[in-house]
Amino acid sequence: MNAAKTNGHGASVPDLDARESAVSPSDGGKLIVLTAPLTESIDHAGYFIQMAMASLPIWMEWVLNNKYPQWRNLEYNEDGSARYMPAGVRLLEASLLREFKPDDIATCFPDDLGKFVGPRTRVVAVSTHNPLGVTFAAGVYTSIFGSSRMPINSHYARLLFSQIKDNPYRKNFKVIVGGSGGWQIKDTNSYEELSVDCVVEGRSESRDTMTLFHKAIRGEELPREIDVHHPARREDLLFPLHRTTFGVVEMTTGCGRRCQFCLPDLNPQIDFPKESIMASVHANVSQGNKQISLATEDMFIWGQVQTETPFFFPNREALLDLYGAIVDTPGVEQHVLSHATIAPAVVDPLLIKKLSERLLDKSPIHLPRLSTHPQKKALSPLVGLETGSTRMAKAIMASKGVPFSIDDWPSVVLEGLRVLNANNWFPVMTLIVGNPGETDVDVEETLDLVYEMERRKLFAFLVPSIFTPLHDTRMEKKKGVTETQKLTPRQWQLLMKCWKLNLRPGQYSWWGPMAWRIGSFFMWLFKLRKVNGPNFTWPLFMFSGAISEKTLGRMGKIYLGKPMKTKTRKELIASVRPNYWPFFRADNGDLPEGATPPPPKEEAAAAMSVA
Repeated sequence: MNAAKTNGHGASVPDLDARESAVSPSDGGKLIVLTAPLTESIDHAGYFIQMAMASLPIWMEWVLNNKYPQWRNLEYNEDGSARYMPAGVRLLEASLLREFKPDDIATCFPDDLGKFVGPRTRVVAVSTHNPLGVTFAAGVYTSIFGSSRMPINSHYARLLFSQIKDNPYRKNFKVIVGGSGGWQIKDTNSYEELSVDCVVEGRSESRDTMTLFHKAIRGEELPREIDVHHPARREDLLFPLHRTTFGVVEMTTGCGRRCQFCLPDLNPQIDFPKESIMASVHANVSQGNKQISLATEDMFIWGQVQTETPFFFPNREALLDLYGAIVDTPGVEQHVLSHATIAPAVVDPLLIKKLSERLLDKSPIHLPRLSTHPQKKALSPLVGLETGSTRMAKAIMASKGVPFSIDDWPSVVLEGLRVLNANNWFPVMTLIVGNPGETDVDVEETLDLVYEMERRKLFAFLVPSIFTPLHDTRMEKKKGVTETQKLTPRQWQLLMKCWKLNLRPGQYSWWGPMAWRIGSFFMWLFKLRKVNGPNFTWPLFMFSGAISEKTLGRMGKIYLGKPMKTKTRKELIASVRPNYWPFFRADNGDLPEGATPPPPKEEAAAAMSVA
């Protein structure tokens, strides 16, 4: 028996061997342990809670604790492993199971690491999206509120890394980090601080990933960072058959629109086979999941990738068949849309109508003041708006609106949003503030678009965030606004105007607007005027409603936006290249004179070769 040691205050402290003995798993631990931060692993508290956790600073965690008091409640398998995990963890698990036995691998929640990490453990693999809090949304919203820039999910990621670092067997295993947040560790050189041995960029199906794990198990030194190859063929992609957080099932990789700021668009454009998607859906349902969400950069490209029809003309029949099969699966009670682009709503409005008929009844989202559905249900995919300035749009996302010209981007957005709203789609639309080279004229053009949405009574949840040069994108070396104190009055106004519009559906009571006015004023008086600088003052007064926008405009404190003349759907279609006309479906109407119905396959291919 090991003798007890004492600390400097005379208290008894067990030595290392005694501590290892006390916490060691009875089986010596698993060879490979997979985990993720608690905030990225929760499953039941609502899909949008993770967006809040990525944006709100840790000192505001009480807001979520009050709204979702049970959010930390977790579900376990009989052996104590996690009942569900993020899709990226499940994909890594599926990749490892090609070469390792199931008994060698465990997936667990952070607080359960001690049950699975033991003297036998050689790898602890962590998936994280936002370990250091420098994603698009996090940087701006945490700093707006002041006191702490650290978002909630970054705080919990650090707790996880601290648990790994302090594990008594840490000297025996390697820590490998994957997921979309790995670049934050590389860019800040936080390896030692977080006790990370290697950061992996890329998908786990790669042969390079398996080689890395074998090296770690042999105890060999690992590279600080490694980029692994993305599969280029459908046949090389894997489909996890274990339950994922929020029932996330992959639908596509890549996008094809080539936005300069986007990392996923650099991946090959692949759509997953329906039978594989459905196998993952059935696996989730059989293991207790009642919600399914298809992960994609653009839901509308599925079924049209590598066909003779351009990918930006949706395959209506394929999409209706896939989504219909999912919501009709016994046990699926809820379905949530992922990412989409807005141009397909202009291309095929009837597709949006038919998807609404299939999907609305299974949506968990309710918007009583907006929806015309009998139960006031709504669909809210994530859609990139990014900017209302055609100059900026040409510079950072020239193909965002295809088949329409980027010169018509405001028209595409307004017409697409009209179609979506008419069918109870109220998207979450992202904007980027402070792009490299952005001027106040560009911001005013974006404000023109936002005010035009308001004038036309169109609605989207507008989520502006400060430009973040993501690693490995085409804009990774470029610099824009880096902190809130450097935002101009116009940029602050755009941020505050978006959130003022976002709050409209939630202000049911007579006292709600007054509470915002009083609360905003006192927050500004006691904290925010110091944290965010003088340019923040008048936009905050606009947001609070303490002074009317017309009055602030007359005072010269804010920009009120100019009415916009935009193109109709018919005018937009007439403006595209004539060789694209045959791909517009006649049952939507608005076709130019001389346009013909979709041609046979061989003619479609000839049209594309001309394009």
